[in-house]
Amino acid sequence: MKPIITVSLKSVTCCIGATLLVLVLGAPMGVRAADVIGLVKTSTGAVSIERDGQKVAAGAGAKLYQSDQVVTGADGAVGMTFIDNSRLSLGANSSLALEKFRFNTTTHEGEFVSSVKKGTLAAVSGKIAKQTPEAMKVRTPSAILGVRGTKFLVSVEK
Repeated sequence: MKPIITVSLKSVTCCIGATLLVLVLGAPMGVRAADVIGLVKTSTGAVSIERDGQKVAAGAGAKLYQSDQVVTGADGAVGMTFIDNSRLSLGANSSLALEKFRFNTTTHEGEFVSSVKKGTLAAVSGKIAKQTPEAMKVRTPSAILGVRGTKFLVSVEK
């Protein structure tokens, strides 16, 4: 009796390789949800990152991901640098949600949306805002700021 289907090791290897290639190259350009979008550069006092329902300390060198929320305590302050060279700093008793971040390192196109829930945020925009000024937005409980310059300060009272 002849086998109905014959499979060679070479065809299985090619099929697996092609599948992996499609998975890697088929992903959209820019930052995917699991990619690092920035780093904590400086951290003093109580600073934490809330990620996937977990709270982790945010010391210098901590990685930042899309959907993280950075929170400072009464004695806390944090400075962050993002892969497009945007720099954000939070003062004491602040909360910042990193809602959406995508950045193409070749064209500098992307989008950066964050929300200040409370506290103070100082920012120096990076390559995303320089390429497309309306692509960087900061939300507050009462307004949405479209970044048009390079430096700005936001204060949200609670």
